[in-house]
Amino acid sequence: MKPFEQIVREHGPAVLRVCRAVVGPDQAEDAWSETFLAALGAYPDLPEGANVQAWLVTIAKRKAVDQHRSAARNPVPVDEIPEPVRAPQVDTDGLWSALKTLPVRQREALAYHHLAGLPYAEVARLLGGSEAACRRSAADGIKKLRTLYEEDRHGIL
Repeated sequence: MKPFEQIVREHGPAVLRVCRAVVGPDQAEDAWSETFLAALGAYPDLPEGANVQAWLVTIAKRKAVDQHRSAARNPVPVDEIPEPVRAPQVDTDGLWSALKTLPVRQREALAYHHLAGLPYAEVARLLGGSEAACRRSAADGIKKLRTLYEEDRHGIL
């Protein structure tokens, strides 16, 4: 079994990309740290030949869910009620602005497949459902992102 330090070096960047896509850049490092802290304790019991990256991404997904639940319980005070948003705004400098307009399932399917490099069969195990449904979610997410970027390029947004 490889030393855990090597596991962090090998898979840390992919896990961080997934965390950024799923929870956003502001909370990604916390989710990444929590992922590897949890993994450190469980690593000795990981079966030989297990897909380590898929295992780490599964832990990261759970940590992201924990962060979403925690954030949902915390009220956010505001000085004024914001105006209703008419159309999703796309920040041309940040992928997160576009990703957060997607439904969670599409965002996660994109993150796990395109950023973590997991096959759709593994994404289906993470998200639940079929491989075909995960492919569809990722394809729908990519289509929406392309539409948003096209609208932004033409000055519609």
